[in-house]
Amino acid sequence: MNLHEYQGKEILNSFGVEIQRGIVAQTPAEAVEAAKKLTEETGTGWHVIKAQVHAGGRGKGGGVKLAKNLKEVEEIAGDIIGMNLVTPQTSKEGKKVNQVLITEDVYYPGDSEPEEYYMSVLLNRATGKNMIMYSTEGGMDIETVAEETPHLIFNEEVDPSLGLMPFQARRVAFNLGLSGKAFKQMTKFVTALYKAYTESDSSLFEINPVLKTSDDKIIAVDAKVTLDDNALFRHKDYAAMRDIREENPVEVEARDAGLSYVDLDGNVGCMVNGAGLAMATMDLIKQAGGEPANFLDVGGTADAERVETAFNLILKDPSVKAILVNIFGGIVRCDRVAQGIVDAYKNMGNIEVPIIVRLQGTNADKAKELIDNSGLAVESAVEFQEAADKVHAVLS
Repeated sequence: MNLHEYQGKEILNSFGVEIQRGIVAQTPAEAVEAAKKLTEETGTGWHVIKAQVHAGGRGKGGGVKLAKNLKEVEEIAGDIIGMNLVTPQTSKEGKKVNQVLITEDVYYPGDSEPEEYYMSVLLNRATGKNMIMYSTEGGMDIETVAEETPHLIFNEEVDPSLGLMPFQARRVAFNLGLSGKAFKQMTKFVTALYKAYTESDSSLFEINPVLKTSDDKIIAVDAKVTLDDNALFRHKDYAAMRDIREENPVEVEARDAGLSYVDLDGNVGCMVNGAGLAMATMDLIKQAGGEPANFLDVGGTADAERVETAFNLILKDPSVKAILVNIFGGIVRCDRVAQGIVDAYKNMGNIEVPIIVRLQGTNADKAKELIDNSGLAVESAVEFQEAADKVHAVLS
């Protein structure tokens, strides 16, 4: 589950990470009031207006701007709220901005120049360890840094059974070239950040930039946070942060129906049971010359109602030219799945796209007979290759 910047910062602050303070506003008038309150609390005269959408690169799309007075706060907030923000991480249509974050200006003058760093915490699946990735090149796309100056990216792997050791936090600060107060502040920052990552059951914390202010404070100026959906039952307060306006409406509908659905960019809909079979089915579609349009796992049950819901979800994508149903009947009997497909098809009426059904496992022979004798425009297949050939035929 993705969070907005202000929500990620709330979590960070709750674990002792120092953040750039801000207040969310839904309207220009609220933005002005937020700016006034921040001025009272922090003394800041300038404010940064940030669009709150689930996408990076907001500044490049005009979603992050500096306001030097209250009039500019109102004008900029009015321009950003309601706009469709297009960034490198959105579709060409962009994402509608429903709210903005009014933040304090932390780039104030002082004894030294502010410096920006990049830092993220995530799981290194290859080693089974958590990893702190960091760089002196903050404020830039980390992909660009990795491509052009890979020697400026550092990794600190943390054994989850031991946790972050003090010497590792100090090594991060050292590699960033810090000393004195800034060095101590960074070690404290890294320790708190890692604690926030582990105890919130997150899959990603990315802060770009981490700022060393002119008076050597270390603060999170941004926060991109992804929570592990499987752990949300332990964090009811985090689950309440979900903003379905930012999510694919079909995926939201699927989740409400208890189905695992991920929208993709292809032309063949996939209905399967089990994530492993789903991945194999998508490979099968690719080999047949098609592109998977979705990942849809109906789980251990596939009755008529569940199958009908799955068909409706797949058919909401106008680019779908065929549907491949690939079910292994281990817990569920294949003949029950076949009957569910037949009943769902009849309930929905005529389905315009071809449907290929491959059922293997318990009572697979009875299932094939049910499909073949249904009188519906549904083709059955027994082997993987046979299903692939039929997918290729309907796409040709």
